[in-house]
This record gives sequence, structure tokens and C-alpha cells, in this order.
Amino acid sequence: DRLASQGIKFLHAHVNTAVCQPCRQSWMTGRYPHNNGAEGFEPINLDVPTLPEQLRSVGYVNGILGKEIHHQPVERFCWDFIPFKTEKEAVWRNGHSRNPELFHRYSAKFFDMAKEQKRPFFLIANSHDPHRPFIGSEIDARAWGDHKPPVSKQFAPEEIDVLGYLPDIEKVRREVAQYYGNVYRCDQNIGAVLRALQESGLEDNTLVVFLSDHGAAFPFAKAQCYLNSTKTPLIVKWPKKIKPGSIDSTHFVTGIDLMPTIMEAVGLARIPHLDGQSFLPLLFGKQQQDRQYAFTTYYQIFARIRYPMRCVQNEEYGYIYNFWADHKTAMTGDSTGGLTWKAMIEAGKSDPDIAKRVELYKYRVPEEFYNFREDPDGLNTLADDPAYADEL
Repeated sequence: DRLASQGIKFLHAHVNTAVCQPCRQSWMTGRYPHNNGAEGFEPINLDVPTLPEQLRSVGYVNGILGKEIHHQPVERFCWDFIPFKTEKEAVWRNGHSRNPELFHRYSAKFFDMAKEQKRPFFLIANSHDPHRPFIGSEIDARAWGDHKPPVSKQFAPEEIDVLGYLPDIEKVRREVAQYYGNVYRCDQNIGAVLRALQESGLEDNTLVVFLSDHGAAFPFAKAQCYLNSTKTPLIVKWPKKIKPGSIDSTHFVTGIDLMPTIMEAVGLARIPHLDGQSFLPLLFGKQQQDRQYAFTTYYQIFARIRYPMRCVQNEEYGYIYNFWADHKTAMTGDSTGGLTWKAMIEAGKSDPDIAKRVELYKYRVPEEFYNFREDPDGLNTLADDPAYADEL
């Protein structure tokens, strides 16, 4: 909220694929996954330029905190600063990348490094929160060994609102409360980076972008193409350039637009074959054409099964095509871990509405069509409704 009050908040921002590695590699290449070679957990093609590579060419020092393994091959991303790069790397990827104090410490080290070298900098600071394991879960209790991250806050099930695309039953409510604990700590991680930036004396000359790489790890969110899968909180702060407290409620921007935007902001010429378009004018309150839609995709593999999906959304409607849906192949993946999915299956034995949701998530249908303005949680597909045939 504080960051949004200092910059601009976009109400129609989306990532192009709702899973971590292909999403981040789309950010750093300005291309859809099928155009950079990394549709799932694969490296990008060797001939695809990256944002850190372009920035290094004009003197930038590049740093990354967390998620460095989600940028492959590593030599194409030109990181000059990776904490715990050698023997302690796995520790950073786990408990340390959920620790606000360490985010502050290593951000400060990176900013000092940039000042000592008298070079402009690019830092991508990645919190593993609110990724699983969730605070208070059985997995969280045994995951970290001697490196258990600090618990900033735990929410009681009765304190929270259940996510609208999930049934409000006891075990789902309990797990969503655990998830909110991770969201709270993520907020502290980002705050720690921003505090280090302020203390460095570089804040007034730094462009800050905040966004998430996918929706929550629950059914009908992460690793799908629903509104709750790809919609992301996008906030951009640029002191003395962006009007504080601005809101863009009109334009659709997506992850592939990050690279061309940052390149234009630092004065780099656009390079060929980018799918994204710079949204720099929007930061200054201007209008842009061709920003009525978000095109999103999913094509990851689990248990040797591909789940290709495509989606197009505008301000009102969302159309999803599930190429894999054959009434026999079942969906699996990270979102079916934990308490929620098992609780939904169990509750579906006596609740026909929950049983229908379980059936839809598990096997899907080729076409889904939603009025996301009236039904943002995608509870009622309109693909077979004659009243929406023209919109479809």
C-alpha cells in the first residue's frame, strides 16, 4: 500500500504464464514462452537476448536475490551478484529467501557494490514467499532444519476471508490462513529491500517495479489460465517522474512488456523479435492503443503429461482453450498439494457443488468462457450458453 501511494498501480496487469520459471524468463526476454524456448522448466534458446544482457552492454551491474535457478542458462542472464552462489546456494533458495533480515542485508551489499563501482544497477529481488510450504503447515515444520525462516505473523482460520474460487470448508480455511502468513512475510521481504534502497541514498534515482509471478498455489489459480492465475499486482515507482498515488484502470499490460519498458526507460533501443510493447507512456498518465487484451498461456509438464492451455481476456470476458482436455487425462501439480485439494475431494462426496468443481479442475473441458466482471472467480462457465455465443 505504501509503495502504491508513491507510484502507479495497474488494475489490469497479467503475467503471461502462471508458473515461476517460464514466467520469469518471459519477463527477462520480452517473449512468450513458446517464442523464447522455455515453455516449462527449460532453459531459453541460446540465441534469445535477455534484459540483463542488454543492461550490461551499457554498463549496468546486475544482481539477483532468490530464484536464480529460474533463469537458465545462467550465462545468458549476466548476474554479477548472486548471494550464496556456491556451497550455501541451496540454503538461500530455501529458508534464507524467506528471511526479511537477509533481504535487507544482501540488498544493502549489492547497493554498496554498485556505488563502489560507480555503475547503474539492476536488481531482481525474489521472495520465495508466498510459495509453499505455508507457515504453520506440517511441511513447514520440518522443511528447514537449522535454517527455519522467522515467522512474522500467523493468522487464525476465523480471521481470514477464504479465496472466492475455493469452497469455504474447515481445512481449506485453515490452509488459506497459513498462506496469508506467507503473504505477510513476503510484504516484509519487499519492505526490507526498499528500506535498504532508501538507506543507500539511491532511492530518488531508482525505478522500482513490483509484481508477482503467478497466483496462489491452490486449485483454479497457479498453473492455470484463470483470472486468479495470471492477474498480478503491478506497482511502479519512479520518484519525480511518476505522479504518486496514480491508478491505471484502463490498459492491459503483461509480463512480456517489462523488458521493452525497462529498456526504453534507460535509453536502450528496441531490439527485434520482442513480443512485448513498452508501457512507459502509461507511467506518465498517457494513453496507448492495443491494450484491451491479455494473452496468456500454460504448457508445463507434470508426470510426463503436457497440459497446454491458451487464454485471452479483456475487461469483461475470459476465454480459455484446454488442448489437453479429453475427459480421461487428470490435472496434477503443485496446486493439488497440501490440505485444500484433498479436502475438496472429501467434501465432494457429500456436496454435489464441490464435486462439480473437483470434476472440472481434474479433467477440464476444451472450452471455458467466463464473464469475469460479474464472476471474477470463474465459478460459472458460459461456453455452452447461447446468450453468449456472439461474445464467445
